[in-house]
Amino acid sequence: MLHHLMQWKFSDVQNISTEKLAHWLQQPSKNRPVLLDVREREEYAVSHLKQARHTPPNTEIKTLQERYRPETVLVLYCSVGYRSSLLVQRLQKAGFHNVYNLEGSIFQWANEGRELYQNKAKTTKVHPFNRMWGTLLKKRYHAKVSER
Repeated sequence: MLHHLMQWKFSDVQNISTEKLAHWLQQPSKNRPVLLDVREREEYAVSHLKQARHTPPNTEIKTLQERYRPETVLVLYCSVGYRSSLLVQRLQKAGFHNVYNLEGSIFQWANEGRELYQNKAKTTKVHPFNRMWGTLLKKRYHAKVSER
């Protein structure tokens, strides 16, 4: 249901599946994507994908244009894909063509048992964002955090 809602709301956003991204990240290729974690600092501090760079949802496009060239391959994610899709749209309007939203984002990544990191150490916990959205994350992956 959520997947279909996201596809409808963000029909102009290119998506990449968790399966495809996991396979891509295992390749020794030099053309690996840059991973941008589009959540708040406290969410990123709990866990993130390996080598993901924290990029707050309200990051100015100008800042990203200074960091990355328009042809850079970027994969953005957040909790479920809403905040990252919004930033993908903004980047596309600014001329970025190789920018993707991770379908299901970190919740789906975790629910599939894929690797998560807190700094350089592996972890299995994810910030559940809030009570409502946290229902999309399996309970065993919920980090103990204060309610929003």
